Amino acid sequence: MLSDEITITQRQVRTDAYQMSIGEIVSMYEKSEIIVDPEFQRLFRWKISQKTKLIESILLGIPLPSIFVFEKDDGTWELIDGLQRISTILEFMGILKSPEGSLLPPSILESTKYLPSLHNAVWERSKEIVDTLLKEQMPFDKSQQLAIKRSRIGVEILKRPSDDQAKYDLFQRLNAGGTLANAQELRNCIILMINRKYFHAIKKVADSPHFRRVISVTEEQVEKQRHLEMAVRFLVHVNIDYDGKLDVEEYIDEGIIELSRLGKGKSAADLIDKTFRILDDIAGENALKRFQRGSYTGKVGLVGLEGIAVGIGKNIDAISDLAPIKAKKFIEDRIKKFWSAPECESFTSPGLRGTTRIQRTVPFGHKWFRP
Repeated sequence: MLSDEITITQRQVRTDAYQMSIGEIVSMYEKSEIIVDPEFQRLFRWKISQKTKLIESILLGIPLPSIFVFEKDDGTWELIDGLQRISTILEFMGILKSPEGSLLPPSILESTKYLPSLHNAVWERSKEIVDTLLKEQMPFDKSQQLAIKRSRIGVEILKRPSDDQAKYDLFQRLNAGGTLANAQELRNCIILMINRKYFHAIKKVADSPHFRRVISVTEEQVEKQRHLEMAVRFLVHVNIDYDGKLDVEEYIDEGIIELSRLGKGKSAADLIDKTFRILDDIAGENALKRFQRGSYTGKVGLVGLEGIAVGIGKNIDAISDLAPIKAKKFIEDRIKKFWSAPECESFTSPGLRGTTRIQRTVPFGHKWFRP
């Protein structure tokens, strides 16, 4: 029953809450007592106007939304919501570190409607601010610096014995409305939380020329992590059966969490590499596009990924056992005939839900590409 499920789940999550000054948060960061994952900064980026508005809000005494942290086994905190707010403050103060551990250049603010004098405002003058001369930089005075440090922010703490799954779920739910956060950016962060090596193995192969060529992504789509989304969907569909109950996005989320925990990054990357090298060799950017009337047309979509790429991926060992020429001819022939198969009409019906589609495309592709 629903009430029982609520009671059981509530027992799995323990929380606490503090009010802390920004100065205390900064001090914890400098002592490595709060982890602001630097790799997340590459996935979530604020514009200078957004950074300026945050500093303006603090100076004007406008309350900041609470941040959420996860208490680790050693007592340190891992930031799971509030990344851009805390990173913006640390960067403005000139103490934010890069993924490699070096200090990043401090940020410089711009004029706002209420505080026009924020134009070229800095925490303190720095030669590291390369696009503005030292004499043009307008440093905060002591009172303004203290106003920032003394400002308070709520800290919601997810405590042990809350499990890792609760951390991932909370991170995703809190960040889903973020300015730059799309579904794959959130998945990237969750994969990083679970298994950094696994993430980098998948990212490396998703960045490869043959993979990007087959899924036919633009630079704008790459910026939005479309190539990683396709790699993740491919891995989940190949390795984890779908029972039709979860929403598709939840199924992909839960699937990549499970795969990340298993941690077989090399074998996952090898599977993507083998499958997409074959596809690239046969038809390049056309490999997952619809084939009709003797030519490839349209764009790469999820039907091509789920039916063709996943079908080949599920049968990659058997296909690899064929002689190279025979394997190439077999796949090329099956790709072209895939789109004219009677079953294919049921994959692209108007209004077809994703939950229904993948219960058709993936099993069909599995059978279709079996040698």
